[in-house]
Amino acid sequence: MTNLCVYIGLFLVFAAGGSAHLNLYLNQLEVMRLLGLSAELYYVREGQVNEYALHFTVPVPANVQDISFTWQSLAGKPLPYKINIVTSDPLVLPKPSMNISRVGEIPTQIETFAIALKCAGREPAEVEVTITIEVTLNRVTGNATELVFRRKKICLNNEHPDANQPDPYLLETVTHTQSGLITLIVGGILAIVLVTILIFIAYCTRGSLKRKPHHAQPIRTSSFQRLQTHPPSAPSSIVSPPSITPTIATLSRNKIYANAEPEELQRRISELTVQRCRVRLSSLLQEGTFGRVYRGSYNDSQEVLVKTVGQHASQIQVSLLLQEGMSLYGAQHPGILSVLGVSIEDHTAPFLLYLAPDNMRNLKIFLQEPVARTMTTIQIVKIQLQLAQALGHLHSHGVIHKDIAARNCVIDDQLRVKLADNSLSRDLFPGDYYCLGDSENRPIKWLALEAIQYKQFSEASDTWAFGVLMWELCTLARQPYAEVDPFEMEHYLRDGYRLSQPINCPDELFAIMAYCWTMLPMERPSFEQLQVCLQDFYAQITRYV
Repeated sequence: MTNLCVYIGLFLVFAAGGSAHLNLYLNQLEVMRLLGLSAELYYVREGQVNEYALHFTVPVPANVQDISFTWQSLAGKPLPYKINIVTSDPLVLPKPSMNISRVGEIPTQIETFAIALKCAGREPAEVEVTITIEVTLNRVTGNATELVFRRKKICLNNEHPDANQPDPYLLETVTHTQSGLITLIVGGILAIVLVTILIFIAYCTRGSLKRKPHHAQPIRTSSFQRLQTHPPSAPSSIVSPPSITPTIATLSRNKIYANAEPEELQRRISELTVQRCRVRLSSLLQEGTFGRVYRGSYNDSQEVLVKTVGQHASQIQVSLLLQEGMSLYGAQHPGILSVLGVSIEDHTAPFLLYLAPDNMRNLKIFLQEPVARTMTTIQIVKIQLQLAQALGHLHSHGVIHKDIAARNCVIDDQLRVKLADNSLSRDLFPGDYYCLGDSENRPIKWLALEAIQYKQFSEASDTWAFGVLMWELCTLARQPYAEVDPFEMEHYLRDGYRLSQPINCPDELFAIMAYCWTMLPMERPSFEQLQVCLQDFYAQITRYV
């Protein structure tokens, strides 16, 4: 199981895993800080322990220096407790401190306590933190319940949260030493300042006697005003999780992959070349300014989708069609629509063929049709799981998609979905792409922050886009960040704004989306983790159907 799944478990129906006469949970502020959700997440509610949630390790981002819990005794009297905290690497993460005593009593009123997780900054590492809370339910019998919480704190190198605090061991010595030096230092500074002022006055007086008044040089001033940087008010469809540090980090898995070289592209085309006369076009499915998608057949036996361009298309557009159409070349997976064949007999209008039986069509267009309104949460999660499996397959073979969205998927009547390449998408869905003055149309509102800022694509940026695709599925292909100007997207994401929870979207599902949009690439889940969590949630919601 993965760390991400703890967020799912927090929402699920609580299993009776023991009797603890208290509430213990993460309050709304803590959940908003971690996930951007407006909710309270319980570990123990009215004596019922959520064993599911306790079994998972929760990651703590590098920018979060403390965690908090909220509790309350429901026994009508305070309950004795003991807290023990252990870290797997005390040199990287020294023993955490708390703002309450390690032995005491849980109050009868609601109280929140914090645990400080401040890294030493010696080296980057992921440190396991185990928090054990032992609650005594009966002082006479000694009956106690032990709750174990696991956290994984991400520490970075050169991180010195206590750099401005004096060493307690040296504080007394420094105090005595400073008292003997202050008088000497202050006296010396005053003497230097006095001499400097006298010299300056003498110099200015001498200069003014030689300088003619009407030749005085104008004084040049430069005025700088520091602008306020308060984040703008959030539009209605965006939520803002606070305390997110806009730091860009990479892991070894975040390798950036380039497009195929011309020689490799030519090799792929030659291997897939088919005769144009064997392709029959039956109906036009989509049409843009220069691109077209047809339904047709190959060899009168295989149903195919055909992507091509009109005769007025430029050579650049033709090259993009071929290059992007070959991006998933050779991908053998049930959830991936890879190119079946290519015809370049007509160099001005090449054909790309994709195997597409059972009335397969574009996912975004399907979601906008009335029939999609009858889709259930179970069906939506099943579609998301299929796509997560397909992307996990791509990443396992070192392929980064770079343009994950509903417009680049196809679906059939049985709701079997396939991930496709992005060829012709800029032409067929022009409202999803924007040019920010760099002569390149990009799907800005699907891109991770590092992809917008630095054009850095990785497995982690694919994870971000997949979160937006999940949101599209839950909203039936609404436009993400519809109220936000594309030129403002970088600032909105950097300030912590994210897409809000769709109507009728379960909390567990939105928790997965929100985790895909964490600021640091290293903190986003892999597609293996997403598969596990989506599969777990799918099993939970189908259990009662």
